[in-house]
Amino acid sequence: MDLLKFITAGSVDDGKSTLIGRLLYDTDSILDDQLEAIQRANRKNNDGTIDLAILTDGLKAEREQGITIDVAYKYFQTDKRKFIIADTPGHIQYTRNMVTGASNADLAIILIDARKGVIEQTRRHSFIVSLLAIPNVLVCVNKMDMVDYDEAVFAKIKSDYEQLTENLRINQVDFIPVSALKGDNIAGPSANMPWYEGTYLLNFLETVDTHQPNVEQQARFPVQWVIRPQTAALPDYRGYAGRVVGGSFNVGDQVAVLPSGFNSRITQIELAGESLSTAEDGSSVVIHLADDLDISRGDMLVKQDEQPAVSQEFEADICWMDTKPLDISQVYLIQHHGKTTRIKLQDILYKVDVNTLEKTTDGQFGLNDIGKIQFKSADPLAFDEYARNKSNGGAILIDSRNNLTVAALMIAKATA
Repeated sequence: MDLLKFITAGSVDDGKSTLIGRLLYDTDSILDDQLEAIQRANRKNNDGTIDLAILTDGLKAEREQGITIDVAYKYFQTDKRKFIIADTPGHIQYTRNMVTGASNADLAIILIDARKGVIEQTRRHSFIVSLLAIPNVLVCVNKMDMVDYDEAVFAKIKSDYEQLTENLRINQVDFIPVSALKGDNIAGPSANMPWYEGTYLLNFLETVDTHQPNVEQQARFPVQWVIRPQTAALPDYRGYAGRVVGGSFNVGDQVAVLPSGFNSRITQIELAGESLSTAEDGSSVVIHLADDLDISRGDMLVKQDEQPAVSQEFEADICWMDTKPLDISQVYLIQHHGKTTRIKLQDILYKVDVNTLEKTTDGQFGLNDIGKIQFKSADPLAFDEYARNKSNGGAILIDSRNNLTVAALMIAKATA
């Protein structure tokens, strides 16, 4: 069954958790013991109904504060699709949490309070969605019940948001007026908004096409493990295990090994001991080559006519995730697939004010800051631009002193 991974984002009290709770409730995805736990928590809305937002509270501390402070993952399915939801916090100080939750999303749902319209948090969340190259955005104008389901309010917010995204890298934007609290346009069409002729939220989630027709991904196979049992039964077995992260590979394909540049041909593709003719994007397989080459974990197989950039110098968008500020004099580690190597930050090109979207070079680069940095790695990396292949354009930065992940990287381009 098809899987859709989506993220919800919005400012505090826009109703993200209530929206997710409503989806789970209306699709019968809540277990009896969960309902009992909600009733025992004794959280009610003003009209006396159950507070569905509690379904996404992952920690007791979150419930006590009345806000969501981490990324809460929830799972449900219908007859048409399976879903993974990431509910991310709205506060600016939790920008890193949103980046984490959104990194693998196919769709972003951005909630806008109908009473407030497009605000700074809306611009910030939209910028992050654009930065992470999420292919689809759905704007849910929530709390329509609080503005008497006024069509003019919805139209104004839609117009304002379309202006906001003119300078952002967002492929597709859709709009739905909803009331998460009342259930309007969530699991079925709303009788309170006869002027709205579009679909409701659940139907949109079941049918949205997340394929990016304008981005043709090329075949990439990062080697995770070299399999050489060297047993009496398998004295000459040599296979390369990993997961295809773009395009597809076929038996007989001429391939190059990067970064060495050696060439060979695929003789066999295995999955759980069975031979395949093709390995598609997302498949975890073992590939065999015609030649015995020096290939290690962290190397990459690509088709000879579909070469990525191979460079030690590149620019990358970065979200800083550590409480310690970035130290440009420090040597860090970069992990790109299975390859880990030392890396030096050569220059901070700019930092982005995620509320105003203005660029600046002033001040320290600290927790939750986003910007663009020039890097130089000790060993060459084989990568694509993040906008073309998220899996092969993403990486993490590690502090070698404590092995903590300090930043997420979205590679923009090679510079040498």
